[in-house]
Amino acid sequence: MNQWTREARYRPLSDIAPEVYQAMKEEIRNSPWRFSYHIQPPTGLLNDPNGFIYHDGTYHLFYQWFPLGPVHGLKYWYHMTSKDLVHWFDEGAALIPNDDADSHGAYSGSGFVKDDTVHVMYTGNKRDKDWVRHPSQIVGHLRSDGRIDKHLPPAIPAVPPGYTEHFRDPKVFQDASGIWYCIIGAQRENLTGCAVFYQSVDAETWTFLGELTTQYPDFGYMWECPDYFELDEHGILLFSPQGIIPEGDAYQNIFQSGYLIGEKLILPQLTYHHETFLELDFGFDFYAPQTTLAADGRRILVGWMGLPDISYPTDMYDWAHALTLPRELTIKDGRLHQKPVRELTELRKETIYDQETVLTQSTVLAQAEIFELELSNVSLQTDQFTLNIRASNQEATTLSYDAATQRFTIDRSRSGVDVPATDYGTTRTVQLTQPLHQLRLFVDRSSIEVFLNDGEATASARIFPKSTSQDIMLSGALTASISIYSL
Repeated sequence: MNQWTREARYRPLSDIAPEVYQAMKEEIRNSPWRFSYHIQPPTGLLNDPNGFIYHDGTYHLFYQWFPLGPVHGLKYWYHMTSKDLVHWFDEGAALIPNDDADSHGAYSGSGFVKDDTVHVMYTGNKRDKDWVRHPSQIVGHLRSDGRIDKHLPPAIPAVPPGYTEHFRDPKVFQDASGIWYCIIGAQRENLTGCAVFYQSVDAETWTFLGELTTQYPDFGYMWECPDYFELDEHGILLFSPQGIIPEGDAYQNIFQSGYLIGEKLILPQLTYHHETFLELDFGFDFYAPQTTLAADGRRILVGWMGLPDISYPTDMYDWAHALTLPRELTIKDGRLHQKPVRELTELRKETIYDQETVLTQSTVLAQAEIFELELSNVSLQTDQFTLNIRASNQEATTLSYDAATQRFTIDRSRSGVDVPATDYGTTRTVQLTQPLHQLRLFVDRSSIEVFLNDGEATASARIFPKSTSQDIMLSGALTASISIYSL
């Protein structure tokens, strides 16, 4: 990465000749580990999902994008649309960082519908000659051609007193009375993380309300990507705190993402009574999630299947990362449950395996590179079972369950070349609240997403095996309904 000087990271795409960029796209399209059905960048780096919104029959989903390499540089917003949350259409770069207020990148933000038009609010990243950051929050609207027009000058031009330059990622929503609110991730001057609120009657002129008071006054040094919404008479705050120390099975990644669930937030007083912070995903690669309401009222979440400050094997091919599959959120027993949206059954191509199975020894059920697998009605005759996927003599990603402790573990120590982030370990474990009875697994060329007990626990992980590692092997004494589909 030595070639990524400051100048190289902040070079605009417009500096690159079209034929050079087209050749770059073609080379990356043919590189290893490209995804089959996940949203991925055409070139360069993808990170946070942004502006996720449903309007007039279409889902709009943007993502942070640096087009010229697998590093964090001059960020654009790249635009994808869908009618069904399954098939996504490439609309190209929608938000271009070409104004003074976002001269060093269009950082993360959210989408909202006002006057029957999709609007966004995002953080403009500007640095001065001394490389001091000056963030601002900018409103814009989506044109019919898929590009975003900015409403300048910025709606929130500066950081309020008491906070550092780490002040970003606005999420806009409207209450029942029509008042607009915006929650922003922030760092206090004492270098602790928090979230603050603004209020507006027109979503253009904003008034600072203050800081959200929670039970976590000293919980990491920065809260990124906050998202407040209400579900089943509860108020839920998602955010990604940075600087949390590992604790048992929890907080094992470089940075975490999770939620508080409690009573509805009382606005504009910012009164919030909530329960303990819980992680959203116990896997290796999940960060900066964002939600929206589906056409039928479901709350849908998408996350970045990656993490900041971590190298991945695809870096050598000048691209990095993807978004997770969309997940439907529900509340059960005081916790968020996440299930893959029901529309994803449309990805199924061929049924590879579908039968009631009585297993007494290790068995290769099938071979597949890109597939969905579901175990249901699981009944164990021994304390443990193991599922190896994308397996060969040299490689395997191992999923195991211990019935005596109700602990489920993912081991990617043999998941392929250059396993990422080994400094943070090669296993992840979750303690289930009930015996494992159902498992659903989505496997793409370089990822797995695991859903346990109808969404009680969820894990996302990048894996980088050879294309020839395709065995699906189940070990242990059990009975279960097993279905495997090519995708």
